[in-house]
Amino acid sequence: MKVQSIYTNRFVKKGLKFAADNGSLFVASASLALSTVARPLSIMATPNTDKQNKKYACAKSLASSVAGYMVMLVSSIPLAKAIKNIDENPHEYLKATTIKNLKNGEKELKSSSKYKFATQLFKLGLGFVIAAPKSILTCALIPPFMKKVFSKKEATPQHQKKNVSFTGMEGLSKRIGKIIDTSTVQKLTDKLHNTNYEFNMMALTDIIATGIFMHQTAKSKGIEQDRKKALMYNSAISTGLCVGGGYLIDKMSEKSTKNFIEKFAEVNKKSPNLDKYIEGIKIVKPAMIFGVMYYVFIPIISTFLADRFDGNKYISTKNK
Repeated sequence: MKVQSIYTNRFVKKGLKFAADNGSLFVASASLALSTVARPLSIMATPNTDKQNKKYACAKSLASSVAGYMVMLVSSIPLAKAIKNIDENPHEYLKATTIKNLKNGEKELKSSSKYKFATQLFKLGLGFVIAAPKSILTCALIPPFMKKVFSKKEATPQHQKKNVSFTGMEGLSKRIGKIIDTSTVQKLTDKLHNTNYEFNMMALTDIIATGIFMHQTAKSKGIEQDRKKALMYNSAISTGLCVGGGYLIDKMSEKSTKNFIEKFAEVNKKSPNLDKYIEGIKIVKPAMIFGVMYYVFIPIISTFLADRFDGNKYISTKNK
């Protein structure tokens, strides 16, 4: 029973379904959780490194995850709802020829790998779309985080936020349906639905976001000029090691992942949500690999190397 607990645990299943329905928000939520504790602790534990550079790296980590979560929360919920409408009533939003092509021999559309790819283009692709605003917001939030987190001033009381509900997503569902109906998306699904697109999309999103962040940092007037290079080096090294190492770990764990999915499918073969669970596993795996590497293991290396590439100018004057 203990061996099978992870296969039958209802919280695990809820998490997998959430990842399948809203992959980008799942990634943002995981990043937020890890960035508030794991990465700052790793950064501050880096030996022989300028303290101010470490503070900026921590502020960037916090700002990035908060910015990503805020932007993703607002944008992903209506998108997830719109795609759920298509899941439940495909004939209302998709052409018959599109449904036939996407089914790819499956009894139900939602079980098809082609349909999963087509919808994940929007769910995971959302992270790619918001990479620019997220990076811009991250850069803008670093100075406030430096003041709030690393100063002794008392925090001002926060006003409670009202929950926002999203209804009437039929219009968005129809627009998404029309995009899926296009020959371009059809060709993409035919060509890429059996690839490791979940991992590739997350990696590409991280690379784009890092590039934009570095560009914004270089132009920023709120970040100290002498701290910019170390901050940019840290971001580039972190992303490079994370993506490269992530692909290596993903490749090494292919067999174990396949075995896990087969076992999970066998244990839950009677579940009506089995397809969603398996789709969620394929989202959770790269999210966890990237997350644990980026927020737990890499910070010490990237912070140390960034400090060295920056010339380590401040250790003698600031850290004594």
